[in-house]
Amino acid sequence: MKFGPRNVRDAQGAILAHSVLAAKRRLRKGTVLGAADISDLEAAGIDQVTVAVLSPDDVHEDAAAEQLAKSLVPPGDTSSLRLSAPFTGRVNIYAEADGIVRIDRDAVNRFNRITDAITVATVHDLQRVTKRALIATVKIIPFATSQANVRDASAAAPGALRFQPFERRQVALIMTRTPGMKPSLLTKGAGAVAHRINGLGCELSEPVIVAHEPGALARALGAVKADLVLILTGSATSDEIDVGPAALVAAGGQLVRFGMPVDPGNLLFIGRLGEKTVVGLPGCARSPALNGADWVLDCEFFPRVALSLLETE
Repeated sequence: MKFGPRNVRDAQGAILAHSVLAAKRRLRKGTVLGAADISDLEAAGIDQVTVAVLSPDDVHEDAAAEQLAKSLVPPGDTSSLRLSAPFTGRVNIYAEADGIVRIDRDAVNRFNRITDAITVATVHDLQRVTKRALIATVKIIPFATSQANVRDASAAAPGALRFQPFERRQVALIMTRTPGMKPSLLTKGAGAVAHRINGLGCELSEPVIVAHEPGALARALGAVKADLVLILTGSATSDEIDVGPAALVAAGGQLVRFGMPVDPGNLLFIGRLGEKTVVGLPGCARSPALNGADWVLDCEFFPRVALSLLETE
């Protein structure tokens, strides 16, 4: 690509590098100058413009951006991700539903290292997004880039952006009550958890309230039919054999992980009970403020992500 000033009479077919006012109309940056544009420029007394002239090996910025954006999206995700029409060397990629974004960071880094002319900016890996949210932008910096650059970048990060809509799941909440516990704490906790679950596109069944002891909680766990069971105990879970984990094991389940390296929310546990996932919520889940439980719940609606992140070898 050649870039620089050129006499207007020799600029037909070139790409205008800067917006120009000519004959009372504005020729915008990126305009491919035609005969009428040249005539208007000359009529306005403009005899020189800065342009880009593509070589036979160049790919126009819009065509390059579109091809590269398509390479980043796996074929199976085309119903969940939408690509905008290319404009000024840019293609935006949007979510078509509420869900979780997965970003192959190494692949994106390889993509961005091919050449300074080609870039992609994305949201973070495992970020929760809503329908129509912008999750990535592919931008060609100059007005064109070489076919070799487009080919190499496409090969560097095939399917690097993935998206999983939240699954509609049955969700149950079991709460334990300690002696002397105020009813308002139960109401507050149930409301905060329901708000979280509703935000994931699901409904929470009527909370089950039992005494804060392993036997009562184990019986409640065994009776629940939901895919995902949340436990909010009246007293914080302080050990792997405390009431919540002990009840899970007594019900025939398996404790997968106790504790999480995040604050607030480190007193969380996660386990399995047959085909059910069981999440013991930390006490901070009674508050609507963001905490570690939110990230676990987000991932739980992306099949198998939560357990794969938290399971040990």
